[in-house]
Amino acid sequence: MPKIVVATNVGEERLKALRAEFPGATFVAAPALEAQLRELPDADAIISWPSREALPVAARLRWVHCTSAGIERIRSVPELIEMDHVTLTNARGAHAATIADHCFALMLAFTRNIPALLEDKKIKRWDRATRSRGVQELSGSVLGIVGLGKIGSEIAQRGLGFGMNIRAVDVNLAAQAPGVSEVWPLERLDDLLRSADFLAIAIPITAQTRGLIGERELRLMKPEAYLFVMSRGGIVDQDALADALANGRLAGAGLDATEPEPLPAHHPLWELPNVIISPHSSGASRQTVERGQQILRENIRRFLAGEPLMNVCDKRAGF
Repeated sequence: MPKIVVATNVGEERLKALRAEFPGATFVAAPALEAQLRELPDADAIISWPSREALPVAARLRWVHCTSAGIERIRSVPELIEMDHVTLTNARGAHAATIADHCFALMLAFTRNIPALLEDKKIKRWDRATRSRGVQELSGSVLGIVGLGKIGSEIAQRGLGFGMNIRAVDVNLAAQAPGVSEVWPLERLDDLLRSADFLAIAIPITAQTRGLIGERELRLMKPEAYLFVMSRGGIVDQDALADALANGRLAGAGLDATEPEPLPAHHPLWELPNVIISPHSSGASRQTVERGQQILRENIRRFLAGEPLMNVCDKRAGF
């Protein structure tokens, strides 16, 4: 009977549900290193990341499932990359719709003066003339998307609903999404930066994308443009971003991901009025949890049936 180790705290109820749904497998919880060292020698699969110290004892391992979309944590267990007989899958797609909703919530907060309206409400101030100044609609503006995967595609779909002109850059030139007029290679990132009124960062963090947007790239953007980091911190130089925002070279930024997390209390981004920061919470919703569980359960079914797994990752590419 295949043995699947759950290397995270999922709770006894969820374990009980997995055992009931898949009686042909043995499920064992082993969130701590000591438990993993005990349980991994005869394990066939792991849900969540194994400890690096425990991985060498997993002689029978064939499958690791990451419960998030990003797999950058693989750098903490580099030996897994070299295990060609071990397939890595992730929860790609589970978070995309919710993150796209959050991205547009940030956009609308800036374009409709929502933070100022909330402050007005606290002091019961009605100031139509002031709050009508500077507002704008999204239709007709250029939405640039860096990374047209699951998240980028969902952002594009919402941009289409708002009547935006949508362009994207991606490492995969075959990437498509409804409403995207052009998909360019990463080498044309400068063209996207120059044209975008709103720029959404939805690309995975890899060796190629780390530091992708620095001071030079930010200077290419319009001073009235907005930038939104929806995937991972480390892709945009945060110090350069703070400087551009503080000196009027960029209108605003919405950050759901920073590096490190949490963003240090002394970082100037906290103090800027044209910045909205959320604590990497954009993917949170009941629907996200349900979709993530559906992906996991379908892959357990496929694993036990000997069928090809879904959401297989390229361990060396990092996504």
